Amino acid sequence: MTHKPLQFRQIHLDYHTSPHIPDIGKQFDRAHWQKTLSDARVNSITLFSKCHHGWSYHPTKVGKMHPHLTFDLLRAQYDACKEIGIQAPIYLSAGVDNLASYKHPEWRQMTEAGSYQGWATSPLQAGFHTMDFLSPYTDYLCEQIREVVELFPDCDGIFLDIIAQAAVCNRWGMDYMLANGLDPESKDDRAKAVEAALERYYQMTTAASRSNRPDMPVLHNSGHLQRGRRDLLQYFSHLELESLPTGGWGYDHFPMSAKYAGNLGLDFLGMTGKFHTTWGEFGGYKHPNALRYECAAMLAFNSKCSVGDQLHPGGRLDESTYRNIGVAYREVEAKEPWCAGAKAVSDIAILSSEAENGSHGQNSADEGAVRILLESHALFDVIDRDESFERYKLLILPDDIRIDEALKIQIAAYINQGGKILLTGESGLWKDCAEFAFDIGASHEGASGFSPDYLLPAAELRPDFVDSPVVMYLRSQRIRTTAGQSLGEIYDPYFNRTHQHFCSHQHTPPRPEPSGFDCGVIHGNIAYLAHPVFSLYRTYGAVAYRSYVAKVIDRILGPTATLKTNLPTTARVSLNYQHAERRYILHLLYANTISRGGAMSLSGGTVSASGLTIEVIEDLLPLHDISVTLANLPRISRVTLEPLGQAAEFVQEDGALRLQLDGFTCHQMIALQES
Repeated sequence: MTHKPLQFRQIHLDYHTSPHIPDIGKQFDRAHWQKTLSDARVNSITLFSKCHHGWSYHPTKVGKMHPHLTFDLLRAQYDACKEIGIQAPIYLSAGVDNLASYKHPEWRQMTEAGSYQGWATSPLQAGFHTMDFLSPYTDYLCEQIREVVELFPDCDGIFLDIIAQAAVCNRWGMDYMLANGLDPESKDDRAKAVEAALERYYQMTTAASRSNRPDMPVLHNSGHLQRGRRDLLQYFSHLELESLPTGGWGYDHFPMSAKYAGNLGLDFLGMTGKFHTTWGEFGGYKHPNALRYECAAMLAFNSKCSVGDQLHPGGRLDESTYRNIGVAYREVEAKEPWCAGAKAVSDIAILSSEAENGSHGQNSADEGAVRILLESHALFDVIDRDESFERYKLLILPDDIRIDEALKIQIAAYINQGGKILLTGESGLWKDCAEFAFDIGASHEGASGFSPDYLLPAAELRPDFVDSPVVMYLRSQRIRTTAGQSLGEIYDPYFNRTHQHFCSHQHTPPRPEPSGFDCGVIHGNIAYLAHPVFSLYRTYGAVAYRSYVAKVIDRILGPTATLKTNLPTTARVSLNYQHAERRYILHLLYANTISRGGAMSLSGGTVSASGLTIEVIEDLLPLHDISVTLANLPRISRVTLEPLGQAAEFVQEDGALRLQLDGFTCHQMIALQES
């Protein structure tokens, strides 16, 4: 099924409104609504049918309209948008519904301990109630969805939110497990029931969404695109990558998600927020420069743009919010021709640890690998094993990817065709035994008995500022080079820190002589590093770690690397290709983030009450004297700085194209037209 391309300039308009607030929608003004959105250059806005509180914002025969709403607010908003050509997907809260939970508390998710699962687990706790998808709640939700698509048959999609099932021990979950031969006392069997609940949800709600129109776009949002779950994509028309940098996601989460989403065959958008912190922050405003950078990053990583807002209960759009959004969206509008239909050009693939190990959410191996490659200005994708390896020059298996027979066959075929791999930590070991699945050119003697230990890379791989052993806080594997080339030495501490023997404040220093074990090896097309270097970098952020790994990657790729630049590590770079236009688009991005915030006392809500720090973008400082070298491109006839159309000087010889820019601020697109 094909769908229209997503719009580039979208708004996700939250409207979670307490029943104790009066005069709902009384300040809605059609002319003001239309002018505010038009002035901000918005061309799509997601509107609310039902919120987390459970109230509907239109007359309903299934649920209940908000008790202080006296007219069809959704219809008024919807018609105002359609009248001026703005698309309008419709939102229903799916995973939480306090109105339904008050009437049917037995529909809530329940843990094996007999407590409620979710945001609010106590009747004295403010927050939303998580519903169980094996219960009749899903039938109730589907009735609401069918009502919406009948009332708004020409809407631009159905957005279903908070798709999560974490426990299945209420009466319906218990009945399901017993009826299907599952043991409720088994953690593994309860996990199977969780999967069954989610599958029931996806099948029923997708069918309900398309009950009146088979081509209805559908989005199921769970706050994070889980890598490795391609089986769920059949229920999606597109993807929306929720990633509010100041709301806990940080500025590296979106690039990681986008670099995975780009290979899934679905159109996608990035979703940030206008808030200083996260969702539901009334009176919180991110600096317009932050929105400019975040939207530019979405374009650079081949995404459409969405900014989250929260509508005041009165129903009037906030002028400050849309003035700030308009600053970013006017720039997006001007840049769209150089972004539509673009695909990433990548040298490296990170085989996702999350996809391989079935984790969900934070994954240190993936995040550390993404950060090192972003900061090293490598061109890369994040993939799962369903993606073809053959189009990449290097495949990275970060830290904890053990090998099964199917993956062994897939990687061996890739190596036989000339592909190169980088293994780190436990990656490359068989899943069921402590032996390597590949000939790494070294013997393996198990995990080190010391933690931490120290490494001293070979001279050409050392950080520029270190010639002494560097502490490595996570346990290494013991290898001795046989047929391969050693990448350096490991130094052991005198002893591990215990109550019986310890030294100084933290850990014991290294012995003066090396241990006899190697920190890494290169053998043919395989490179191996004995430490879980990506998790180490994600956890500790030591520049020495990144420098070491980046130099190893440079050594593996050699002259086949597509891009080199003198941009600082805090800058971001991507190279995309527009097939129809036969041109490459180079994106240069830079914003200086600063960490602000600290411990504070709050009375609830979604913001952490202790140790809160937020990465803030305020000032956009220019970068000067930027050089970029691009290798292995076809003959280029013209280079222009876009969207200004200004010609840029370049030299292309000996297989390399060289550019020199005087400078840029925030975001610069450079179009390279093929001859």
